[in-house]
Amino acid sequence: MTAVVALVCGVLGVPGGLLANLLVDRIPEKQPLRPLPALAAVAGSARQRLTVLVTVALFAGAGLRFGADWVVPAYLVFFLCLVSISVIDAQRQIIPNRIVYPTIFASLPLLALAALAEGEWDRFGHAVMGASLAWLALFVIHMISPSGMGFGDVRLAFVLGLFLGWISLGHVVTGLFLGVLLISAVGIVLAVLRLRSLQEHIAFGPFLAAGSTLAVFAGEAIIRWWRG
Repeated sequence: MTAVVALVCGVLGVPGGLLANLLVDRIPEKQPLRPLPALAAVAGSARQRLTVLVTVALFAGAGLRFGADWVVPAYLVFFLCLVSISVIDAQRQIIPNRIVYPTIFASLPLLALAALAEGEWDRFGHAVMGASLAWLALFVIHMISPSGMGFGDVRLAFVLGLFLGWISLGHVVTGLFLGVLLISAVGIVLAVLRLRSLQEHIAFGPFLAAGSTLAVFAGEAIIRWWRG
């Protein structure tokens, strides 16, 4: 059954990836999503095709990770958000509210429905708690160093904490830590290669997304390894 769910999710990743490309192209410019463009306009470039492939992989991965669980639709929304925001932030160093807020408004009912269907209201409580803690942690960092971390990252942290908290509060800490670790490692490598100084700003959103994705799929193994 899990393989079937993963296959269906992977197929849904194709229109999901095309939608991600549409969001990337239009949201930063504050353009309406309609009328829908021709297929070549959202899947013509190498970057757009890569976006679709990554979305397909993440959607299929969600199916494998959670199987026939009511929470799968929520995680498809989550990964669509992460892909879109990662590309936009990498290109423009912004995290649009027009993606973050709709993701939150869609995710909360979907997670509540999953909690109701699976009888796991404790998970929903952990999700809300994880979202609050992640938001608060990055808000404190933002207040200390506004130039180092924008408020868009703080808003994104709420989304990350919501979905990582659904799994466990330990996954929230793991995902944020991995995001910080990844951006630190990349920054040091770029500085050593003299491609960028340590003072230059690097978009944090893609690294938060990557760290959270790693936490979703490998967080349990990482936590067990960390505990010894």
